[in-house]
Amino acid sequence: MPKLALIPPHDHHRHHRQLLLIFLLISATTAAPASATTNYQVFKEAPQFYNSPTCPSIHTNGMCCDQAVHVAMTLDTAYLRGSMAAILSILQHSSCPQNILFHFIASATANHQHFRYTISRAFPALVFQIYPYDSKAVSGLISTSIRSALDCPLNYARNYLPNLLPRCLRRVVYLDSDLVLVDDMAKLAATPLGDSSVLAAPEYCNANFTSYFTPTFWSNPTLSLTFSGRKACYFNTGVMVIDLQRWRAGDYTTKIVEWMELQKRMRIYELGSLPPFLLVFAGNIAPVDHRWNQHGLGGDNYRGLCRDLHPGPTSLLHWSGKGKPWARLDANRPCPLDVLWAPYDLLQTSSALES
Repeated sequence: MPKLALIPPHDHHRHHRQLLLIFLLISATTAAPASATTNYQVFKEAPQFYNSPTCPSIHTNGMCCDQAVHVAMTLDTAYLRGSMAAILSILQHSSCPQNILFHFIASATANHQHFRYTISRAFPALVFQIYPYDSKAVSGLISTSIRSALDCPLNYARNYLPNLLPRCLRRVVYLDSDLVLVDDMAKLAATPLGDSSVLAAPEYCNANFTSYFTPTFWSNPTLSLTFSGRKACYFNTGVMVIDLQRWRAGDYTTKIVEWMELQKRMRIYELGSLPPFLLVFAGNIAPVDHRWNQHGLGGDNYRGLCRDLHPGPTSLLHWSGKGKPWARLDANRPCPLDVLWAPYDLLQTSSALES
């Protein structure tokens, strides 16, 4: 390891930056495989956000407090910048930010120490837990889709969410990493699920639902009856309110896996992890206003062209699709709506670190 000249201890800010650089250097040399080179991103510390006087007091109780708002997200190095922006947006627009508990799912082989340090440094008061996800089982079930990024095993972690999170946890809001909120998360978390719905999400019944499945699926007499008696509509799995207890009771992970196993034997869909969710849940979910998922801002899955907002109010902006706002901003080719993501970007530039 190269020697680092120490900075006088009275220079507090520079000393703190030096410790950060030492940590990143040690992490890169000890945690990564010898054949891999890991370039860790560094993020600024976010402002501290406090509860309003009317917020209830909560006790974390092992991350299972029913009065808290529980948010689940995945973590990986490729989308970490997006995750950090999403966290900031959630806290900034919450009336009770200290009552939000975060549950992060990361690959079992990822550097959890680095994730924990990075999040704690940017959000010192954040209450969170990181859960390891062993992707070996799902890796053999993933079929090649229309975009390689959709084939990442971590995309399928949502299938196993009730098994990964503490069993005492009743309800969680699952969010993708390529989005920001501009409204209070507690409103979304309080979505009624009715007497039997396992999850809630915005539905888009004008979308061509049949296009999500292959002619092989629709021409099969048995498979084509899957949606019989159900008003099945497309919904995006990047924003979901989930009743974990109902999921476990109905063993819905097994139902999703069974469809994935069938897909390996006969190709019945093309689009990654979404179709199994549609097969199991479409037509049986609780409604959520479209304002909570202004999706598709990343364009389609081929070219990622710019798109406009859907008509109506907006509470959540979602860059689903190929184009991600941080990549387009870095390339100096942003779409008009990417400027709405930029204020939440906590990435610390190399020039800021050196100053």
